[in-house]
Parts: sequence; structure tokens; C-alpha cells
Amino acid sequence: MRCAKLCAVTELTRALLVAATELIAAHGSRGLRMAEVAVKAGVSRQTVYNEFGNKERLVQAVALHKTAEFLDGVRERLVSTTDPLEGLRRGIGFAFDLAARDPLAKSVLNGANAEDMLPLLTTKGRPVLTLATSVFARHIREHWPALPDARVHVIADTIVRVGLSHLLTPSSRRLESVVLVTEALLGNA
Repeated sequence: MRCAKLCAVTELTRALLVAATELIAAHGSRGLRMAEVAVKAGVSRQTVYNEFGNKERLVQAVALHKTAEFLDGVRERLVSTTDPLEGLRRGIGFAFDLAARDPLAKSVLNGANAEDMLPLLTTKGRPVLTLATSVFARHIREHWPALPDARVHVIADTIVRVGLSHLLTPSSRRLESVVLVTEALLGNA
């Protein structure tokens, strides 16, 4: 499921994603039951299967939906200033703040559902990493157009990976760390 599809979700799909998100935050993906999603969304169990096919696809859709939510806020902050590094600071800060407030993110990141959900950010995290990297790559290309595409991708990918690292293992200087790494990668660009 691609972001473009998620951005154009129907009200039914949105209701199912919200219901599944709340249930995953409370019980993890292993504790997710399609019948509970149906009840919470006010539809039949078959409707949930018709929309997503199976539980694994539903969990993946929730991960991409939450990623899109985070990235929409990041995009807004990236363009909120003419200073590209300040935009990065604001965008990354937003992601950290939202992760601290969001029930699903808190559940996964504080370890409550880490065992079954962390792979969506780590070993099975390619879709999330790809979406997030593309947001930062677009920002970098816009503000540093002379950089070669390969370098843009490495910088964007590093921003995302360092940011995720600080989400998983918070530090008191997490925002500054991501910005300093970004500045170092940009060099004299």
C-alpha cells in the first residue's frame, strides 16, 4: 500500500485504521483481532477482511498511515521557514514531540508492544524508511540543488536513521544530534 493510496483513503478505511491503531496501541499487533476492529469501527468482520485481506496487511497499513501522519507534520515544518536547517530542526522536533504524545508510538517506543511492532521500524521498516527518506530528500534537493542525487539520498537516509535511533533510545540532546549530523553531511554544500 503506497502513501498515495493512503492519502486518498475512504471514510471506511480511515475508520478501520483508527480502530486498529487504538487496538494495537493497547494490545500490540499480536493481540489485534479483526473482529475487535470491526466492532470498534461499527462494521462486520468480513468488511475488515474485504478492505485489508488479512491482519498482517492491516498492521502494515496502520504503520504506513501513522508514518504519513508524522510526515505530513514534518513537511509542514520543513517549509515553515526560509532557513533550511531551521526547517529540518522544526520537522525533526515535530516528529519527536508527536512520538512522545501519540499512543501507538509511545506504546511501541516504551517497550509495551516493542516485540511485535518494532520490526515495522527496523527489520521490516523499508516502507517507512522509504517514505520518510523521500520527504527529507525533497527538502535537501530544494535547498542544496548542486548536490548529486546519491549524496542527497545518503544525507536524507542518515537523517531518518539517526532520528529513528533517537526515538528508540532517547537522549537529552537528540534534536541537536540529528541537526549536527545533518550539518556535517552537508559540509560546504
